Amino acid sequence: MPEKTRDETPEKTPTAPTVREVMAELAGLEDPRIRAVNEKHGDDHGVNLTKLRALAKRLKTQPGLARDLWATDDTAARLLALLVCRPKSYDRDELDAMLRRARTPKVHDWLVNYVVKKNPHAEELRVAWTADPDPVVASAGWALTTERVAKKPAGLDLTALLDTVESEMKDAPDRLQWAMNHCLAQIGIDHPEHRPRALAIGERLGVLKDYPTPPGCTSPYAPVWITEIVRRQQEKPTPTTTT
Repeated sequence: MPEKTRDETPEKTPTAPTVREVMAELAGLEDPRIRAVNEKHGDDHGVNLTKLRALAKRLKTQPGLARDLWATDDTAARLLALLVCRPKSYDRDELDAMLRRARTPKVHDWLVNYVVKKNPHAEELRVAWTADPDPVVASAGWALTTERVAKKPAGLDLTALLDTVESEMKDAPDRLQWAMNHCLAQIGIDHPEHRPRALAIGERLGVLKDYPTPPGCTSPYAPVWITEIVRRQQEKPTPTTTT
């Protein structure tokens, strides 16, 4: 029997990494100093996010691995799962369950921003979550509403949103208050006809007025936030056209 030539020898295809292998790699990236900082914000992991993103880039999209990583309930693994998943592959009930079990703020934020916003059920979930009695779940609904205020405002009742913010934001729990405040600022930034009222609501409620803001960053206090972003937009040079 003749020997196979090099061209006839089947190439070995690389095998996808197992959850155990990925978890071991994440464990190798653990940094106690990063964990200490993250734990102050409620995030129980110690992996540098730049390194986590580099790992995700190497793994590429792997929906099956993403689901397995999510099932570990490990925060770093879940963050990685949200980077390598296929957002449109999740159904409505899956996303609802995932949000309610997200546990940590970073996982919650990434789930909403990297997965739910790209999923066909986003609008249905926005409506349901905004009305949810759990303030953390409701904050996700407000985050999705802010996205619509900025990108697809048609059909939204901005006056009603401002009414709700005005009556509920002051006494809302922290996560929900932050999300409502972002929505207030976005309305003021993107919709000039509502800007005076958005500014007035922010000034009257004073939410996040004393929030410690690092140098070079914009305060989350809505009147300052709105004013600063509008100023930047107005200072942008007008594009010139040539004939």
